[in-house]
Amino acid sequence: MSAHYQILHDTHYHYDSPVSLAQQLAHLWPRPCAWQRCTEQHLQISPEPTSRRDELDVFGNPLTRLAFERPHDELLVNARLTVEVLARPLRDFNQSPAWDMTRSALTYSGQPIAPQLLEACRYRFESPYVHLKSRFVEFSESCFAPGRPLMLGVQALMEKIFSEFTFDAEATQVATPLVEVLERRRGVCQDFAHLMLACLRSRGLAARYVSGYLLTQPPPGQPRLIGADASHAWVSVFCPVLGWVDFDPTNNVQPALEHITLAWGRDFSDVSPLRGVILGGGSHDPEVRVTVMPRDEH
Repeated sequence: MSAHYQILHDTHYHYDSPVSLAQQLAHLWPRPCAWQRCTEQHLQISPEPTSRRDELDVFGNPLTRLAFERPHDELLVNARLTVEVLARPLRDFNQSPAWDMTRSALTYSGQPIAPQLLEACRYRFESPYVHLKSRFVEFSESCFAPGRPLMLGVQALMEKIFSEFTFDAEATQVATPLVEVLERRRGVCQDFAHLMLACLRSRGLAARYVSGYLLTQPPPGQPRLIGADASHAWVSVFCPVLGWVDFDPTNNVQPALEHITLAWGRDFSDVSPLRGVILGGGSHDPEVRVTVMPRDEH
């Protein structure tokens, strides 16, 4: 079983004053995974960059480096993608080891550590948007009784965030502290993913931030609106037995055929779709339009 999608991701910067020099990093190519493949990809950029280099970042995500060395007062970056998403295998969460045993396995003890565990450990620590605090341990206390299978505890945490928090696009900004999100119980998918990461990492578990897209359905009888979607975010948790397993706390589901993976890292700062440094420009806010369409609607 699989699903085919056409994805449009358009970013438009209009600057108050000309930008003389700019360097941009773009995470706009879907990451090759066992459960998805990108069959077409096109990147339209205006003005034409002085240089462009496609490579992999430190987390193995496709990354495009753009340099602009001529004055410009606007920037348009339009990604056009065709992606096939494959069904993921069903996993028995009861077969996962106890969460506290997993924490011990990820804790350095002076003994050699297996490469798989060593790779997972990079997602155990603080990152720019995810801090480790006792408050996050306390919030997740009911989900992680001693000896409880890791994946059952993670699933309970996902359900807790989903049931106790309200999606509110006006409640937060990118830099809103997680403690404030926890207090107000409101936010967006990025906040809920960061909160779940903070709870897991504060307990010594390994979890990474996943950036991507989600197919949304228009109201019955209504056409799909072009540009009405948005980027999405969820969490992937490391289990020594099952490997990396994804959880979407915003929707209380395990990502499947309707989730398209773009990139993963420690938090949003590692995988922002487009970010950079500019000289000049004045104040500016990007206009971002995202559309995810089943291929048969294209």
